[in-house]
Amino acid sequence: MKKHLIKIPRNITLMYLKRKNILIAIGPSGKKSIKLKTKILFLKNYRMIEISSYAMTRVSNKDKKNLGVVKGTMRAAIKCLMMETLTTLYQKLKIIGVGYKIIEFSKNHPQLISFKLGYSHQIHYKKPKSLGIFCLKLTKLFIFGNSFQKIKNEVSIIRSFKKPEPYKGKGIIYEHEKIKLKEGKKV
Repeated sequence: MKKHLIKIPRNITLMYLKRKNILIAIGPSGKKSIKLKTKILFLKNYRMIEISSYAMTRVSNKDKKNLGVVKGTMRAAIKCLMMETLTTLYQKLKIIGVGYKIIEFSKNHPQLISFKLGYSHQIHYKKPKSLGIFCLKLTKLFIFGNSFQKIKNEVSIIRSFKKPEPYKGKGIIYEHEKIKLKEGKKV
């Protein structure tokens, strides 16, 4: 049977509460925890974690078949947990289009970002307190924090203000995203 092993980086400390089945990671970027669905074993000599195929609660024979899927999911969640405590994660957005830009943060309301995206009005967006957002240029936005899920959620909300359209490619896109343009009508 294939073992699910995860190597523990040097500058991360892990604590495992067996009774509650909670894994706590402490690193340079902070402290985070996760509730596990399967048992884990620490291999201290090799600084590794092995995810076992035993569930924390009693499961039926039907659910035992899905335990391999749960093991893979737990492995990905533990890796993400270690990544979040180890580094600061970020995402960059570009605004493409004539006249499309980010209007500077207002002095009266520093928590608001205003977008000019070709509509008859400006779009105002309130910054979350848990993430850092700043404007590199009038057309580039940089979002950073230590929670991958929160960053992706906020980026998708901002991107939904003006999704890139397929004919000219105008809108809000990820930094390295390539948009395949459609061909217009031929005369």
